[in-house]
Amino acid sequence: MRLMSTALLGLFLLTACGQNSTAPAEPETAPAPPAFERTDYADLDTWLCHPGKSVNDACKVDLTATAIAEDGTTTLEPFTPAAEPAFDCFYVYPTVSLDMAPNSDLIPGAEERSVAANQFARYGQQCRLFAPMYRQRTILDLQTYVTTGQSSADLEMRWADVMDSWNQYLTTENQGRGILLVGHSQGADMVLQLLEKEIVGKPVQAQIIGVHSIGFTAHVDASGAFKGMPVCLAAGQAGCLVNYESFRATAEPPASSRFAIASDTGARAICTNPAALSGTGETLDAYMPAKSFGTNTPTDYGAAVETPFVKLPGLLSGECLSNATHDWLAVTVQAGEGPRADTIPGDVVIGGNVLAEWGLHLVDMNIAMGNLVEIARLQAEGWQAAQ
Repeated sequence: MRLMSTALLGLFLLTACGQNSTAPAEPETAPAPPAFERTDYADLDTWLCHPGKSVNDACKVDLTATAIAEDGTTTLEPFTPAAEPAFDCFYVYPTVSLDMAPNSDLIPGAEERSVAANQFARYGQQCRLFAPMYRQRTILDLQTYVTTGQSSADLEMRWADVMDSWNQYLTTENQGRGILLVGHSQGADMVLQLLEKEIVGKPVQAQIIGVHSIGFTAHVDASGAFKGMPVCLAAGQAGCLVNYESFRATAEPPASSRFAIASDTGARAICTNPAALSGTGETLDAYMPAKSFGTNTPTDYGAAVETPFVKLPGLLSGECLSNATHDWLAVTVQAGEGPRADTIPGDVVIGGNVLAEWGLHLVDMNIAMGNLVEIARLQAEGWQAAQ
């Protein structure tokens, strides 16, 4: 099955561009003005999701799911957000902008709203939700880079938006509460940069409940951590990193895949199994979109569905596997004899051909959304117990 139109091929394409430092100016030389205007994150219109938004909040949407059993019977699962959440979640979304410029604007489009609903809104069962708009590198610029090797995106502006929104949140909203960081692909890159530059080794690190940085390759250092942040090893472990990139169990990453690949120095990619960390062994608790991203075309899951999301209990399991070059989350589909669909969408398909290098990148978070929300709950409990 196909999850999205080929026009959105670059939807979650990750970027690994660092920030370049600039030599200080001579004392007698006035500093050059910034090449871009800083975003005022005191303005709620610059937030995709924010507790203070009374309208147009991308996370305050219908998250009702239809659970389809193997025999085709269905059950409605309503969604109820936490009434008084005890901690906060801060999310940076992946590459989704269809703006026709190298960097996106700050106006939420259907693509930003859709990805927030799929990847972040369900965390509202546990936490207050904060998701800034930021002038991300667009699909257009990534496509240009892939085809020509040239990029016009302002990566400093992108980073400034993430940093400024983070600082605005800390200054005006946090008040000492625990924080869970969430990001996917380009957004995961931003979260990991935030972790390295603004959090690890600073007082605010003590407030970090956990980091769910999915779909962007992070590598372990000699101590088994990432830039000073421990990697999650057990259910309920707080202050640690959840990181993985998913592929079908029947199609391990080819040598050419940039996802889940070891670094040039041989450092291995991190793979944490969200099923194990949520206490379900290898069982993945997926929340799949009822319709393909970017279209109104319903996906055939083998039963009538009128809700925006679908659950497929018992269909998926996951385990971390490795070969000489890659470490990844292998997703097994447990096909049954009943009428329920025996596969899931998620491959990138161009001209009828599956791009094996991408694996299940498009649904990295959907396939384990229930697990990730439960991990958030367990991490918050562990963090609170240590206070």
